[in-house]
Amino acid sequence: MKAACSMVLALAVCCVFALNAHAAAKEVTLKGQIMCAKCELKEGSKCATVIRVKEDGKDVTYYFKDKGSKEEYHESVCGGGTKEGTVIGTVTEKNGKKWITPSKVDYTAKK
Repeated sequence: MKAACSMVLALAVCCVFALNAHAAAKEVTLKGQIMCAKCELKEGSKCATVIRVKEDGKDVTYYFKDKGSKEEYHESVCGGGTKEGTVIGTVTEKNGKKWITPSKVDYTAKK
């Protein structure tokens, strides 16, 4: 009985941590220059989309956690150049790089 109670308590604690981790992943909105990491920044061997934003006066690059060049929004920045835009998604950090899993990518229309 004591072992069963300990097991249930451990499972409950794990569930609480899992729920807190999920709740911590809030969506953010980033506004800046969207570009291809390979074509514009000369990073990597495969095309990938990034957004460069200003934070505390410094350029910070967020790498898109997506299907890379297969994403519909990537085509307009592939080959070089940048486009002003907004990305909504959840941010993570791994190996010193910031990543965003986009739920929406929108390019700012020029007037």
